Amino acid sequence: MARKISFINYKGGVGKTSLIVNTAAALAKMGKRVLLFDLDTQSNASIWLLKLDRWNKINATGEGSIYSIFDPGKSHIRDLILKDVVEGKAGEKLLPGLDLVPTSFNLVDLEAEYTGDPKRPAYVVFCEQVAMVEPEYDFILFDCPPNILRASQCGVFTSNEIYVPSNPDALSLIGFTLLVDKLQKFHAISGSFRKASMGAPAQVQGLIFNSIRTGVDIEVPKMRMQLRLNQFRAAKRAAPSSKIFNTQIRDAMVVRRSVALGLPVILVGTEGADTTDSVTNDYRKLATEIAQHEPQF
Repeated sequence: MARKISFINYKGGVGKTSLIVNTAAALAKMGKRVLLFDLDTQSNASIWLLKLDRWNKINATGEGSIYSIFDPGKSHIRDLILKDVVEGKAGEKLLPGLDLVPTSFNLVDLEAEYTGDPKRPAYVVFCEQVAMVEPEYDFILFDCPPNILRASQCGVFTSNEIYVPSNPDALSLIGFTLLVDKLQKFHAISGSFRKASMGAPAQVQGLIFNSIRTGVDIEVPKMRMQLRLNQFRAAKRAAPSSKIFNTQIRDAMVVRRSVALGLPVILVGTEGADTTDSVTNDYRKLATEIAQHEPQF
């Protein structure tokens, strides 16, 4: 089975999309087969990896975006996968192994207008379709918005692991606390739809400190987050193997530059450069740490 992981925090602005895109790219660079789902209506991951010209075509019609499996409901996830999504100017494939299921702004209709069959919630439809492509991948990653509404529910229900991107501030701690509370409520609502073959419901397996600015002391925020995580583990509201990851992702201008170029950081400005002490190496180390993490449920 592929490892299915949602990246989510109830606090926005923690750099979630930059974290998941660059981690996915680093995993692909390691030789892993990676499928990234963009479940955030803002479409940042899709716009980043497709660049505007390719994404605009999807956004203009809605064809090829994730919402099309719900409305009109004739598409299948398999048909939406963009293989080896990162391309150069001539259409050459720059990062084999990283595939994308894109979204567009019409995903907002999943929250506001979609009715569907109440006996088959959107997250069940989504999960069943993901299961059909799962054998083709080592990692399936879900970029979820900062809530547990329908789009996020699709990723969370399908996942077995949750990683929480965080900044060293009180709001990230509050967002983490809210997330665990909302997860427990969603699992209670969705539990009757789970099958044994799906594995355990998604639990928090890790917290990742992201976008750390030079000179910022994160020891006190890290200690507070660790105390809260310990409380959740003791109450069995987080996985017994959950932890704060050793790897911390620094804030760097190259991350913002890579968005403008439509490339993951690992493909920007690394040729011939020393990357042993860089944000590029941070993502490599994080990908290795995630790959080596052995989840317990």
